[in-house]
Amino acid sequence: MTQPLITAEQHAQLLAVGEARAAGRSIDPMPVVRLFTPDAHATWLLAALDPTDGDTAYGLIDLGIGMPALGTVKLSDLAVIVGPCKRPVMRDSYFQPARQLSEYVRLAQENGSIMD
Repeated sequence: MTQPLITAEQHAQLLAVGEARAAGRSIDPMPVVRLFTPDAHATWLLAALDPTDGDTAYGLIDLGIGMPALGTVKLSDLAVIVGPCKRPVMRDSYFQPARQLSEYVRLAQENGSIMD
């Protein structure tokens, strides 16, 4: 059995940040969850969830091509992605955010990928 992409607690945290963003608050959140493909070098550091659909996540997206950027992705899309070895997107259960999202973006753009 595969683990869910995000836990109930992470869902609540992502939604709270999404609601603050939807209300127009300018915030620089800590990422809540790190998702990755174990066989395709893609990583998503998610920080918010759109409260209108509960599926569109916002964060730093690194598709492994040297161009990490802020963007959105649907969790439902991530749930069906598999890498070349047929391994699904997974949640990094050991991820502990060390900095705010803007700092992850700055470092990833300098290095061409998310470093941690």
